[in-house]
Amino acid sequence: MIDPDTLQSLPDIIAPHLPLIFCGINPGIRAASTGHHFAGRGNRFWRVVHLAGFTPEQIRPEDDRTLLRYGCGLTTVVQRPTAQAAELSRAELELAGDAFRRKIEHYAPRHIVFLGKMAVSAISGTRDIHWGLQAKPFGGARAWVVPNPSGLNRAFDLDALVAAYREVRIAVASTP
Repeated sequence: MIDPDTLQSLPDIIAPHLPLIFCGINPGIRAASTGHHFAGRGNRFWRVVHLAGFTPEQIRPEDDRTLLRYGCGLTTVVQRPTAQAAELSRAELELAGDAFRRKIEHYAPRHIVFLGKMAVSAISGTRDIHWGLQAKPFGGARAWVVPNPSGLNRAFDLDALVAAYREVRIAVASTP
């Protein structure tokens, strides 16, 4: 069994002025142990971004850096890996919020896409978060909230995930 306290965080896959950065809550244990985003067997991220039209083929976790070719980046709010995001305290998420906002301001993507409501709720101090485009920007970027693609998230099937991510892709493609 992997001890999460011995794992390094995942490196961001970002560049300045990308059209979009996907933002996970924090790295999972498998992702951190392999050094690649969304490497968990049950995680549907790579399949969903492909089916939603962000990539022409399904990227394998070990090729995660190729996402930059398609104008997309990857980051997390909290750097500490856990088996489940529920292991993070609200205080830990809130503490990470200012540094995360500064990171987004520095890289200046046009859109930031939060994967799930948990992190953006803690950072903003707002419990009433809705799916889709948010009324207020985050760090200067248009902010979106889409369902988390984790295999632990059984509330959304593959079709619902793809529809939510496709809405973002279409909006990103239509904004300068």
